[in-house]
Amino acid sequence: MRDHAVESPDGVVAEPTRTRGGPAMLTESESGARNVRRPALTFKVRRRGLSDKRRAEFDEWITDWSIPMDGPLLDWADVFPAGEGMARDPARGVVLDIGFGHGESTIRMAHAEPELDVIGVEVHDPGVVTVLDAIVNDPLPHVRVMHGDVVPFLDRIAPESLRVVRIFFPDPWKKQRQHHRRLVRSDVVTALVDRMEIGGHLHLATDIVDYAELMQRVCDGESRLDGGVVERPGSRPLTRFEQRGLDEGRPPTDLIYRRTT
Repeated sequence: MRDHAVESPDGVVAEPTRTRGGPAMLTESESGARNVRRPALTFKVRRRGLSDKRRAEFDEWITDWSIPMDGPLLDWADVFPAGEGMARDPARGVVLDIGFGHGESTIRMAHAEPELDVIGVEVHDPGVVTVLDAIVNDPLPHVRVMHGDVVPFLDRIAPESLRVVRIFFPDPWKKQRQHHRRLVRSDVVTALVDRMEIGGHLHLATDIVDYAELMQRVCDGESRLDGGVVERPGSRPLTRFEQRGLDEGRPPTDLIYRRTT
């Protein structure tokens, strides 16, 4: 285990953090948006299988409605085609919804905001197939899923191309020795802000007190962001996961930041 420090875009070096497996790194890319290289996963692998029927649906839908984790830089006009012979409306924004869990927030917010195209990112099959089902049967044609790790997937997202980034209740990694695995850290926030439009928003939520403090510290240290802790927005749906935390005495903290430069 060793210390490392992360440098922000304005040259300020953040406080060192203890990391196993080597330091996280930001690397330059041809697109101009920095990429993240993490030595450890930022999510917990959970083994929960699907029924034969659900597995068959998953296999069918994932081909039509998912975006591969690896590949060239994405063009939103290709990802979200407007229809035969029609060009995608350039005024439409794109949401990156990271770690959507069971998909409740993703589905309900996609219904409430049809003017925004959505890429939902999740590693666990049950949640992914739930969102795929909604895309096909609700339907929600302006939603796509990325079944995999968001950190390498960021390589595919162009600079200043996201209007909203959401990270609701990421894996908390509660033990001190696990904190280096937390998703919301300086390297990932820097890479996300590179990909946000000027005026775009970053919305974070957690019910872990010290993680909320880390989120605020990291985002406050990013010179291109302005914002902080807010009252719980009514636009963020109450999910079963959040309700369980409330029942256990863990109220959530919401933070909303806007990219200003």
